[in-house]
Order: sequence, then C-alpha cells, then structure tokens
Amino acid sequence: MISIRRLNSASSTFNAELDALLAFESAQDPAIDIIVADILDDVKKRGDPALLEYTRRFDRVHATSVAQLEFTRAEMDAALETLPTAQRSALEQAASRVRSYHERQVAKSWSYIEDDGTQLGQHVTPLDRVGVYVPGGKASYPSSVLMNALPAKVAGVGEIIMVVPTPDGERNQLVLAAAALAGVDRVFGIGGAHAIGALAYGTETIPGVDKIVGPGNAYVAAAKRRVFGIVGIDMVAGPSEILIVCDGSTDPDWIAMDMFAQAEHDEMAQAILLAPGAYFVNDVAASIARHLESMPRRDVIAAALEARGALIEVRDLNEACDIVNKIAPEHLELSVAQPAELLSRIRHAGAIFIGSYTSEALGDYCAGPNHVLPTSRTARFSSPLGVYDFQKRSSIVSVSKKGALKLGAIAAELARGEGLTAHARAAEYRMK
Repeated sequence: MISIRRLNSASSTFNAELDALLAFESAQDPAIDIIVADILDDVKKRGDPALLEYTRRFDRVHATSVAQLEFTRAEMDAALETLPTAQRSALEQAASRVRSYHERQVAKSWSYIEDDGTQLGQHVTPLDRVGVYVPGGKASYPSSVLMNALPAKVAGVGEIIMVVPTPDGERNQLVLAAAALAGVDRVFGIGGAHAIGALAYGTETIPGVDKIVGPGNAYVAAAKRRVFGIVGIDMVAGPSEILIVCDGSTDPDWIAMDMFAQAEHDEMAQAILLAPGAYFVNDVAASIARHLESMPRRDVIAAALEARGALIEVRDLNEACDIVNKIAPEHLELSVAQPAELLSRIRHAGAIFIGSYTSEALGDYCAGPNHVLPTSRTARFSSPLGVYDFQKRSSIVSVSKKGALKLGAIAAELARGEGLTAHARAAEYRMK
C-alpha cells in the first residue's frame, strides 16, 4: 500500500510542511565534483586519447580513434528510413509541431533613427556552433533530440554537434532518426562528463562549441556547471515536477495517471495535487492505490510519490494560485472548469497545461512548446528553452554629427562625475 503525504492548507504547520516538501539539495556533491574536475582537466589536456579512455571505462566501448565513434549521415538517414511506419510518422509529426511552434519565436533585428540622425538598434545573430547532450543508457530520448536541436536549427545555428552515450556499443535507432529529422550535423557516440569536456574545450576530432544544452545525470550536470563561462549552458535541471490544480471536475483516474507520468521518471521526481475539499483528494488517493500495481515502473512511481509527492487540500482555487506561485513548478496543470480565471493569477511556472484534456505528457512529446523547462523553483526567474537561447543580440549605435553635440555633453558631464577624464575628452573632442 502506497503512503503519499496528505497536507491541508488550513493547518498551522502547513507552510513548514510545504517548505520541507519542496526542499531539494541542488548543491553539487563534493565527491562528484572532484571526479568531474579531474575528468574535465584530463580531456582539456589530452583531448582524444582521454575521450577514448573514458569511453572504454564507462561505456565499455573500445575504439582506436574518436572518428570511429562518430555516426555518419548515412547511418542517421538509414535509421530514419528503417523505423516502423507508425513510429516514423509519430516522430515526423512531433518534429513538425515543435519546429512550427519555435519558428514563431525567432527574434528580428531592428533599429530606429532619432531626429538628429542618430541611429540606434539591435542586431540579432545566431550562435556559430552548439553542442546537444542526449542521455543514453537506461532509456532513449528522441524527444530530447527534437526539443534541443530544432530550436537551434530554427535560430540559424551554423553547426549542431550531438553527443550520446552508447553503453556496450548499443546504438538507438530512434535517437539517430530524430537527429536526422532535426538536422543535426554531427553525432558522436560518447557521453558523460568527458563528452561535456570535449564540447567545451574541443579535441582533435570534436570541435568546441559556443553553448551546450541537454539533460544528463549528476556527472553531466556537474560538468556543465564547471564549463559555464567557457561556454554557455541552457540550465542545470533538477528532478522533474508536476503541480496539478483541480476543482474536482476531472476524472480522478486522469489526475492519478498524470501524477504517475511524472513520478515514473525517477525516484526524485515530484508530483503534487492541489484541490479544494477532501472529497476529491480522497478520490485521487483511491485511484492512485487502485492503479499503481498495474504500472510497469510501479516501484519507481511509489518511491517518488512517497518521498516527494503530496495531495494537498486547499480552501479554494484562489489560495491554490498563491501556492502555485510559491512552488513555481516546472509543469502546471490547471485542470479546472474555468481555467482562464486562474491563468491571470499565475506568475511562476515553466509550462502551463490548461483544461482537463491537456495532459502534461502531450507537452513532453508533441504539443509544440519546448519540454526543457526550469525546475526546483527556478521558474521564478527563468523560462523554457527556445530559439532565443540560440540567438545573440548586439547593440547598434550610429551617432550623427549633430547627435555627438547633444550626447557628448551628457556623457562628458557623467564621466567627470565618475572621475574618468579620458571618457569625457573622448566625447568632447567630437563636439568641436
């Protein structure tokens, strides 16, 4: 029998209980950090030989050159061509929807001219080269390929380098097919912290990139933290999360399965329900108990729900919105009869799924918006991965002779106030 915590917002201890539920130690494990630091330093110094050594050690793949670990374009295309018809159709439709959504995010360059002829503006350009890390080993993630590579492609990134571990040499055809569909330029069968090092520093075979995106295990996350500043990164994500607000109008079996869908990711995933009144909360609890045994990953689901899950009874939906903004969840479902009334009150959430028919699982694969989302309350200050993460903005300043007189006087006055005489004179010389 599963034991999932029950909370009530009317309790005097509720805030403390909620804080304890949300607590997640995101600080780097010192032991992992030491190991990763050594691996990154080795890859930086030795390049390809270090990659080959770590690939033999961790993935049990023996190669005499890193070039042997690269998948050819023909292999990627063949993987796509040989997929079962239904699987290929689903992958292509998902890719089309993700691409279409992200095409609407493309930022444009702009400028304007002031009365004195001074021109100001913004010049938008894509990154030159991006690295995409795709997890491998326990499972395959073609959806991760689409969500990370397609926005980069839409942004106009010049070259996309993908790395994916292939434990014991096992190559996942669905991942390679997704790479072909997404327009990935090169794919290497390596993973772990050493793959992050290769992308950050470059080796004899793998070119260095400007930004690294994509999820990974604790060692990959630690490596991304360490190379940030040398390259850009998307984010350091924590365990997956879902927060469901329900008014009791949705089938409790649907809600239970949505909670399962997050909990089956891993034992640290978090699934929380907010609902007014004990009646519906009791129904969902009963549904969880009834369906758990039929789930292939029931042990993982049970562990996640017992460790970090909760069924929370709230006074009303207004209070539910206040709790949502405190939690700032990765995924938020507004499974209520009148979701528009709640949406205006939501300030912090990675992705918002509106209405009873909108399961979060659709967002993971094919709805269109990106599934790379801020976790661990970082939705308070960050956003989903998108085209904007693969574009840069340069300021444009073109000052006219007349404008130099006006702006020069302002700049000189402020520069002298800061004690920077050369700044003042540089502006004043152009005023003469």
